[in-house]
Amino acid sequence: MNSTPAQPQAGTAFSALPLSPAMLATLAQLGYDEMTPIQAASLPITLAGQDLVAQAKTGSGKTAAFGLALLHRLDPRRFDVQAMVLCPTRELADQVTQEIRRLARAEENIKVLTLCGGAPMRPQVDSLIHGAHIVVGTPGRILDHIDRGSLDLSGISTLVLDEADRMLDMGFFDDIAYVASRCPKERQTLLFSATYPPGIDKLSHRFLRQPKSLKLEATHDNSTIRQRFYEVEEGERLNAVGRLLDHFRPASTLAFCNTKARCRDLVELLRAQGYQALALHGELEQRERDQVLVQFANRSCSVLVATDVAARGLDIAQLEAVINVEITPDPEVHVHRIGRTGRADQEGWAFSLVSMDEMGRVGNLEQHHGGEFEWHPLAELTPASTDRLLPPMVTLQMLGGRKEKIRPGDILGALTGEAGFAKEQIGKINVLDMSTYIAVERSIAREAVKRLNAGKVKGKKVKVRLLAE
Repeated sequence: MNSTPAQPQAGTAFSALPLSPAMLATLAQLGYDEMTPIQAASLPITLAGQDLVAQAKTGSGKTAAFGLALLHRLDPRRFDVQAMVLCPTRELADQVTQEIRRLARAEENIKVLTLCGGAPMRPQVDSLIHGAHIVVGTPGRILDHIDRGSLDLSGISTLVLDEADRMLDMGFFDDIAYVASRCPKERQTLLFSATYPPGIDKLSHRFLRQPKSLKLEATHDNSTIRQRFYEVEEGERLNAVGRLLDHFRPASTLAFCNTKARCRDLVELLRAQGYQALALHGELEQRERDQVLVQFANRSCSVLVATDVAARGLDIAQLEAVINVEITPDPEVHVHRIGRTGRADQEGWAFSLVSMDEMGRVGNLEQHHGGEFEWHPLAELTPASTDRLLPPMVTLQMLGGRKEKIRPGDILGALTGEAGFAKEQIGKINVLDMSTYIAVERSIAREAVKRLNAGKVKGKKVKVRLLAE
């Protein structure tokens, strides 16, 4: 693999790239003023048609980096599948689809289709019959369509493997290999990964042609993320999480555990202590995962307890704190964890609980970090208030979603119109295929359920309930 030292000129304007005037105008409209480091490093390579292996985490601007590359090679007049993005999860695939659609505004009628499990096959098959330029999907569902004959990959000019390390974690190597074998050999292949496990080399040697390699050091902004380390006895580790929450009172916290069992134990303890906590791990069904993510993103859950694998692809705005309940053995994963907070110039806390057995891991982190960490005693953590830490919002679930052509504006209209609530009392509205999730201020939750059930949305009666926590 050709290794390219990554010294990107972050802050360079997109006009320095060979992009069409229409695309540059679209980027300006979308607020893309300057390139992020991964965009500045990768786009000159990818726009020149070369294969690429790049290390880049969620939130680094990588979607635009590969999105601009695949749109650059696309011929809108050819109505067949010319680009495909493989993602590990449906949530990431949805995010990627939305971003590519925004970027594709420069051209008329570019069709981007999401093909993921957890959704019915028939509508996807029908959409493919009508044609698409770009497909974004999970390996299993893409395989299903190939086997059915509903997806033809003979016109693919760009194949993107997004979060390749996560796909390897989930056991998708053989599926990726099969999908790649069905694409033309003369394609461009772009591989993006947050970490570099051995399987990444295996993937790149097998499926990429003389790829350039970019490894941007995963960094975080010390001015916005404040790290603190606490030494704990093994038996007091889980209780220490509650002490941190009581002392600092963050509105939104992501707590990382190394195992699913530890996730479950911590959620059970936090709930017993009166916190609104939810777990995110690999054993959840898609519907449960959707509900957990919706509640955390709309600020009706204070603490999300997750494993690293389950939390990959999460990009939550306004995340005030990250807690490393256990220390990860991988320094890159640690940086990836704490980089979830302190975004968009907002300050964030990163707390780490460390037992004597984990001191060696902390030594590795300090070496990676290039300095010593700030240590504090658990004894200094005292409750800041006697009130329970409750999230500001509550989630309502309404039966019916995209299938019934429901839109967020319909719900907002019903709540601010006939139901009589102020627009400021309504939070995020997430419309999924079969259900709609509505965040409202805690003080109006029960009344909002009552009034929605008594009224109508789009002229029809609806069924709404408080989402069980």
